[in-house]
Amino acid sequence: MKVINARFIERTNQSAITEFILVGLTNSPELQMLLFWVFTFLYSMAIAGNFLLIATIASCKKLHTPMYFLLTNLSLLNMFSISVTSPKLLQTLSTHTKTISFYGCVAQSYFFIFALGSELLLLSIMAFDRYAAICHPLRYSNIMRKEVCIGMAAGVWVIGMVYSALHTGFMLQLSFCNSNVINHFFCDLLPMLKLSCSDTSRNEALIFVADVFFGMGSCGLTLTSYFFILRAIFRIRSTEGKKKAFSTCSSHLFVVTFYFSAVIYTYIRPTSVSSIDNDKLVSLLYSVVTPVVNPIIYSLRNKEVKEALKTLTRKGKLLPRSQN
Repeated sequence: MKVINARFIERTNQSAITEFILVGLTNSPELQMLLFWVFTFLYSMAIAGNFLLIATIASCKKLHTPMYFLLTNLSLLNMFSISVTSPKLLQTLSTHTKTISFYGCVAQSYFFIFALGSELLLLSIMAFDRYAAICHPLRYSNIMRKEVCIGMAAGVWVIGMVYSALHTGFMLQLSFCNSNVINHFFCDLLPMLKLSCSDTSRNEALIFVADVFFGMGSCGLTLTSYFFILRAIFRIRSTEGKKKAFSTCSSHLFVVTFYFSAVIYTYIRPTSVSSIDNDKLVSLLYSVVTPVVNPIIYSLRNKEVKEALKTLTRKGKLLPRSQN
């Protein structure tokens, strides 16, 4: 009888919380309205910038190369990731409605984890692409042939989905019966686990595996690629040759440094040095700011993209007109 009662109480507790409350960024009405317009502008810039970059690459045959194919996938992930968090953030800032349903929160967490993990893997593959182009230029077309690029890109999306599904599956087995207040502006994984009143050891073990695979593994592959890239660049005798070689990877190096440092600070650091307010600010960097900055960096620091963008703008069209 005691066992039956215990199970009944456990099921009751698990189903007691049907929604969560997102604390958000601030409680000041004046500051909330200001932030609403700021993030509306950033969200619009991210969607427009990444869409324009994709359209530019698609319209220019000169850009139909492995590097720009991977860049197209990065832009798609950027649009996807910022669309996971920003609409709810904008709703919270404009209507002051901070509640989100339990399954809505789980879904947001699933899609964000998918976008985060996929982008880490994709940035590593892009680093390998630059390594192959600079260190093995004669074999580049064979190393990064079409089927290899498509396979790696598909692998990134599939691995991201499977990894996120594992996290979501484990999370759905947890009980949330202590509090429903998430001190964040979206349903991030770590703040949600802190609210659970059941054993989260499996979730923490999966996070550790993810830290090793996505964090250290991706970061290690990227750093290794750039070690050989920089070594090859320094061996070039002419200054002009060094500038040309470095220009092909400088944009990606800047994005990788910016993105990896923010993610590592949030997910791969001792919990003893964590700060909720700092975590929210850093989360803004890779969830909102990075999707805005990426297309700007790759456009302004890349001659080929700028020329294709000028051609596209000169024609005055983003999509080909139908011919009668």
